[in-house]
Amino acid sequence: MKLEKSETYRNEIKSDIVRAGRTTTEVVDSLSDEYGWSRSVPNLSGRLKRGSLRSGEAAELADALDCDLAWQKRGQS
Repeated sequence: MKLEKSETYRNEIKSDIVRAGRTTTEVVDSLSDEYGWSRSVPNLSGRLKRGSLRSGEAAELADALDCDLAWQKRGQS
């Protein structure tokens, strides 16, 4: 069974949250405090499931996880 891109991205982000040693609730609270996001965990989960994060929101989420979000030309590392 092939995963849809949005499901793959959601799984990667959830893994990043776990690797950061945080819960989704903690991340949502950080996003709310720093960027004014809703404190609703189901809201974030739904957006990840639907793949409906905007690029600015993805950058804010990466920042909350202490990650960099970078555009990189394919085939270059």
